[in-house]
Amino acid sequence: MSVFSTGILVLTTPLHTLPLRIAPVLSSAAQVVERILYVHLHPGLNLGSVSQARPAYIPAVADVSSLITRLYSNAADVCGHLDVRVLLTNIRAQQCLLGPGGASSPFPSPQTLSHSPEVVLTDFALQDPGQSPVVAKCLQKYAGHCYTCSPGLASVLLHSQLEPLVNEVEQEGGEMAQAEALQTYSDVVVGGTFDRLHGAHRTLLNVSCLLTNRRFLIGVCDQDLLKNKVLKELIEPYSLRVRRLREFLQDIKPSLQYEIVPLSDPFGPSVTDPQLQCIVVSEETRKGGDAVNKKRQENGLPTLVLHEIQLLKDAHHSEIEEEKISSSSLRCRLLGTVLNSPEDKPHLPPNPYIIGLTGGSGSGKSSIAGRLEALGAVRIDSDQLGHETYCPGTAAYQKVVMEFGTDILNEDKTINRRCLGRKVFGNTARLKALTDIVWPEIALLVKQKIQQARVEGKQVCVVDAAVLLEAGWTDMVHEVWVAMIPEEEAVSRITARDRVSVEDARRRLQSQWPTVQQVAHANVVLCTLWEPDITQKQVQKAWDLLQERLNQRGKVHPTPPLL
Repeated sequence: MSVFSTGILVLTTPLHTLPLRIAPVLSSAAQVVERILYVHLHPGLNLGSVSQARPAYIPAVADVSSLITRLYSNAADVCGHLDVRVLLTNIRAQQCLLGPGGASSPFPSPQTLSHSPEVVLTDFALQDPGQSPVVAKCLQKYAGHCYTCSPGLASVLLHSQLEPLVNEVEQEGGEMAQAEALQTYSDVVVGGTFDRLHGAHRTLLNVSCLLTNRRFLIGVCDQDLLKNKVLKELIEPYSLRVRRLREFLQDIKPSLQYEIVPLSDPFGPSVTDPQLQCIVVSEETRKGGDAVNKKRQENGLPTLVLHEIQLLKDAHHSEIEEEKISSSSLRCRLLGTVLNSPEDKPHLPPNPYIIGLTGGSGSGKSSIAGRLEALGAVRIDSDQLGHETYCPGTAAYQKVVMEFGTDILNEDKTINRRCLGRKVFGNTARLKALTDIVWPEIALLVKQKIQQARVEGKQVCVVDAAVLLEAGWTDMVHEVWVAMIPEEEAVSRITARDRVSVEDARRRLQSQWPTVQQVAHANVVLCTLWEPDITQKQVQKAWDLLQERLNQRGKVHPTPPLL
């Protein structure tokens, strides 16, 4: 079966049995679509008849809201790699089932989605196999009436891949008419970080859009509200989060007015906007909703209706991750993976493949280097090589003494590193004078070690270098790996290890590149915050993925034999 980048799934199973169908339908759809799967709800749609296969408004009932939650929960379990988006253009509050101007069709013209569907799929149940051509034709026509699709739209009928449900009941008239109506509101507000939109975010946003008739206000955490987030350095930039939010919302319900604002405090406009009527919360954030209403009362504003949605359980969480689906868990799963594809560096020989490993003081960089060495990498310790450059008789030794004077020498003519450090500490110009002498000499020694590894036929080298990025050594390595740790943990480690004050530890960290700046240059990020076995799992994952990249690289660029 062909695989398509983007597809649209038309669900026709009756609303009362559809929840039992979702997981197998999504599982089947994931075999056809690999990136984005739009979901269009039309319970009871008859695709066996061209005259009856027409778009219609679906009442916004409580069962639809529950179905959306179930759908995103199942999607996280069975097809987590898919970007699933439940479309709501054809779903309206029961009191306004006619569109603008009394239109009976929700699609007077096809809706343009962010990504044009290349295939349309459905769970429609065939009465007999001979129906397939008619149903396929009706499905394509129906999808084309609703959405702007790619030319040559393919169609796939999934029902033949689904096991019959026990006591499956066919759609009977009036089912949704008897369902509990969903209360809707003119203006609705939500807040969140919205980092790497996941199933819980999508549930929150979809249900909020379902509840909204006019304006949807979304507060997005920024600046101070991100300080205590797990792996905050891996949070996507605000502008990227907003762009992805807007694209998602515009796809699912383009008729709404969207306002997306940055949040620098927990409340934002939710406590000052008089037009708001409802705030959507989870069981975890309900107390925050209560706090919003308390502030609104203090400001003389009416309180908001608190509409609570359930948290989605994460069936794949590890021991360091939350039981619920969360962005922090997703960030944890990024550790050891490729965040940014390595640049092609044709000036570097293919072997050995060189990893540049860096990180701030206390980040656990050296322990990671040791673990990689144990897995088979050649470790090149640039800090140790740095000590060698200060030895009498070396080129750097002569230059340092000429630049900083003989008063930095011990009685045995070796350089007193502590004395030298006092001359450059806090003096940017003098520090640069020192690094301009030492860093090039260290780089030469590193290159000699790499050449030695090449002669010995080694496959991978790890250059363990605290100043990899500051010194501009990235042109010597194929990939940059960064070890990171929260600042408070780094301070704790430095004070315990080096027996210095907290103030000195902070000053040391402030003299180095900020972690977020290092991460911006990283291909792979690792974190030693947790127990050693967790670090080992990260390193093993990173190593295994590296071996896969090297194997693929070898197929594309075979290594020439040594002459």
